[in-house]
Amino acid sequence: MENGKKKILVIDDEKMNIIALAHYLKDKYEIIVATDGETGLEAAEKHIPELILLDIIMPDMSGFEVIEKLKTINTTKEIPVLFITGLNNAENEEKGIELGAVDFITKPFNKVIVVTRVETQFKLLEYKEKINELNLLLGKK
Repeated sequence: MENGKKKILVIDDEKMNIIALAHYLKDKYEIIVATDGETGLEAAEKHIPELILLDIIMPDMSGFEVIEKLKTINTTKEIPVLFITGLNNAENEEKGIELGAVDFITKPFNKVIVVTRVETQFKLLEYKEKINELNLLLGKK
């Protein structure tokens, strides 16, 4: 957080999706962009964002494959992943949740929904940090 803003990594192969998400979120958050899974994994390790917005359907490496790899890397395994997708069916949501996603945002994007879901994840992270601090004060791990 060099500029005081929390970092969000957007991994999506569609430029218009990136532009829309960046437009909705750039005032409050630092946006890092990757247009494929491999670059997204590299960016996640390099920048350690607080949140990742990940498309499911991408060439070469799907979002499902990306999250599987993210969850095996010590520096990225705890980063919340929100899937962004046009695949709004229960089967894909279930698979995403099983792989470790925290939520889904469906396309086409609605600004209020995007902003609300992102802010919810940051509130949850804040609560988790407070619980960890309190546990340390109480002498628990």
